[in-house]
Amino acid sequence: MMTSRKSVINIGLLGLGTVGTGVMQILAKNRADIAAKTGSELKITKALVRDPSKTRPHLDPAVELTTDASSVLTDPAIDIIVEVMGGIEPARQYIATALEHGKHVVTANKDLMALCGYELFSAAQEHNKNIYYEASVGGGIPLIRPIKHCLAANRIRSIMGIINGTTNYILTQMTAAKKDFQDALAEAQAKGFAEADPKNDLEGRDAAYKLAILASLAFQSVVNVDDIATESIVEMSVRDIMYADELGFVIKLLAIGEETQEGLKLRVHPTLVPKDHPLASVHNEFNALFLVGDAVGELMFFGRGAGSLPTASAVVADVIEAVHNIHHGIENHAIEMTFAAKPVVPMSRSRSKFYVRLKAKDQPGVFGSVATVFGDAQVSLDMILQTRRDVNLAEIVLVTHEVVEHNFYQALERIKQLDSIRNISNVIRVLERG
Repeated sequence: MMTSRKSVINIGLLGLGTVGTGVMQILAKNRADIAAKTGSELKITKALVRDPSKTRPHLDPAVELTTDASSVLTDPAIDIIVEVMGGIEPARQYIATALEHGKHVVTANKDLMALCGYELFSAAQEHNKNIYYEASVGGGIPLIRPIKHCLAANRIRSIMGIINGTTNYILTQMTAAKKDFQDALAEAQAKGFAEADPKNDLEGRDAAYKLAILASLAFQSVVNVDDIATESIVEMSVRDIMYADELGFVIKLLAIGEETQEGLKLRVHPTLVPKDHPLASVHNEFNALFLVGDAVGELMFFGRGAGSLPTASAVVADVIEAVHNIHHGIENHAIEMTFAAKPVVPMSRSRSKFYVRLKAKDQPGVFGSVATVFGDAQVSLDMILQTRRDVNLAEIVLVTHEVVEHNFYQALERIKQLDSIRNISNVIRVLERG
């Protein structure tokens, strides 16, 4: 039933950093257009900040700055709380308090939604309010809403994407400019594409949080982020990138989710991606999600995965949806509360192709002994390179056919024990062509 429209919708902002400032800029710049779309004027009335005396060039003087969270969360005049402060605590408690006081909540907090989403959706359901979280994954790229609504008629078979701009920038620079890992990382930090402490990005944890959110929606399942296998890009070298290029691949950090008869397969790891795959051409800080639905087929979403205005764009879009729901009396329709946990297939039982780079003594019979060990473990070889040599050492690069991971790693342990093998330099999974 249509309710009376509120001429003014008041917003409380938790955090006025990069994204919060972007939200304020968009609401000011596009005020007239947004009012026409919603039928209401959207006003930020209060903002929670650490330091109210800090100079803020884009600050609307009508916004009250405060260090008192309760004055924002419990203000009866505020309709929507926008949380862009990040972190788990106190953001979790702030959102819970906002819901208790009858506020709709918009958040850009991927860590919080990945780790505490079910708890917060439960609180939202209890208080007949909604949580909107489009900006938590993919910055300005629409991902949450398309999966929840536009693709609702589909059974999603798989999702696969580049959903961390830091690692993609680093790997792009290593590929295009042949920079070593540390130099590419330093450049990413200097340009603002990497944090001072980039550990979560480099080790795949950031992408795992995002994958947990996307996989929950795609496969209608409660996904525990700790069930997602993750691997770092720290061991990637220009040498690996050059070999990958020679074999017809580029290296990307991929987040992959699949639903199979056995259960969900969820992982984040560096991957050799065929050059003709759409994800191979996603460069620098850009993100992309490649999705396969049973009805729609293949889709790819592409754009800037972070940044002040792209992320703020998604936040404001959620605010606009919340306003429409307020006007139409729609209080809670979170499909997430219908999800149940599904089994997750251990990585040891998954199947993949593998790239292996190893160093061995430069003598006859070395490759034969390696091939024998692989053959005994039912690991067949697809591609072989032996082109670069150090003193008395041969470097061998192998790409296997698809194999059960347990069998592959058992064989690799036996190969490490061969007298002729100096070391296993790197192992990377390979995305199947076509």
